[in-house]
Amino acid sequence: MRHVLVVEKNEGEQIVTVAPITHTPPQNPNAAIEIPHKVKQHLGLDGERSWIILDDFNQFQWPGYDLRPIQKSLGKYDYGFLPPALYQQIIEKIVTLHKSALKPTQRD
Repeated sequence: MRHVLVVEKNEGEQIVTVAPITHTPPQNPNAAIEIPHKVKQHLGLDGERSWIILDDFNQFQWPGYDLRPIQKSLGKYDYGFLPPALYQQIIEKIVTLHKSALKPTQRD
């Protein structure tokens, strides 16, 4: 499962950016958010611990070979919406990670 951002390019081409979700504990805990158990239940996911990885995004053209329908719902590719508070936490962490990765070059 992934979180999806779609950007439309020229002539209707859609490029998707996704933040992967994994059961593997993150190597960098500061660049991941664990999905609360209650949220996983709401989305119909399994009961194992899972993390959204926020420093390793993937991009591909939509639809892409990585995109598969949900087994329980033919023709459906998403599990639903995240609660607004969790979504906001994800966005804030992505922005913080992005800002901390910026290293300005001194020209003086």
